Amino acid sequence: MGVQLAVSDYDEVIEWMEAMIAADAPGYVTAAAVNLVMSAREDPQTRAAVLGATLAVPDGQPLVWALRALGNPRATRVYGPDLMARFCARAAAAGTPMYLYGGRSPSALELLEARLRERFPGLRIVGGFSPPFRELSEAEERDVIEAIDSSGAAVVWVGTGQPKQEKWMLRMRPRLAAPLLVGVGAAFDFHAGLVPQAPTWMQRAGLEWLYRLSREPRRLWRRYARYNPRFIACFARQYVRHRRGAGG
Repeated sequence: MGVQLAVSDYDEVIEWMEAMIAADAPGYVTAAAVNLVMSAREDPQTRAAVLGATLAVPDGQPLVWALRALGNPRATRVYGPDLMARFCARAAAAGTPMYLYGGRSPSALELLEARLRERFPGLRIVGGFSPPFRELSEAEERDVIEAIDSSGAAVVWVGTGQPKQEKWMLRMRPRLAAPLLVGVGAAFDFHAGLVPQAPTWMQRAGLEWLYRLSREPRRLWRRYARYNPRFIACFARQYVRHRRGAGG
């Protein structure tokens, strides 16, 4: 549906991230969910932000099923919260400095930082900022850039929700010195313990959206009501074209 997703696994993605950091090569990563793929079809700014990513990994199980149906049997889910946790485990041992940009509030960000330090002893979190729920002024953006650059972070984790975080990474990428920006959506809330994650069986069954909807119906119902049926219809058309091409 116009978005290229990586056929990879956690180890390969983390090794790629570490290679980018070692080479001081600038890039940004998005863990794409169904709603992001569908939003990219409708909004030119979101599309530019998603297509501008150095790497887009399939965060949602339905995207993995779609990749496999299109002839990529090795496709696996690279779930943003798990990617962040696995990288933090490696970063704690390697001493990789990281910055946290996002969170529901400054107190939520402080809680996230405390939980990550407790879970991954030795983790180097060199700064963090929870932006307000409005566009930052140019002066405020300059302050954020200065804070991130002066922190010496090698990775900036961005948790402001899709597609807001992708648009931010596209805009900030040329202005930040950190090699990697990584958008992980709801990972901040999950790792801070503010929002529970769906049971593993629901994630594997592609029902995580239903679990999250049951927990936050007022915030999420429009997203799922809009994008889930459209994803099914759009992918069905793509699959038919794929099968015809394969048969021809």
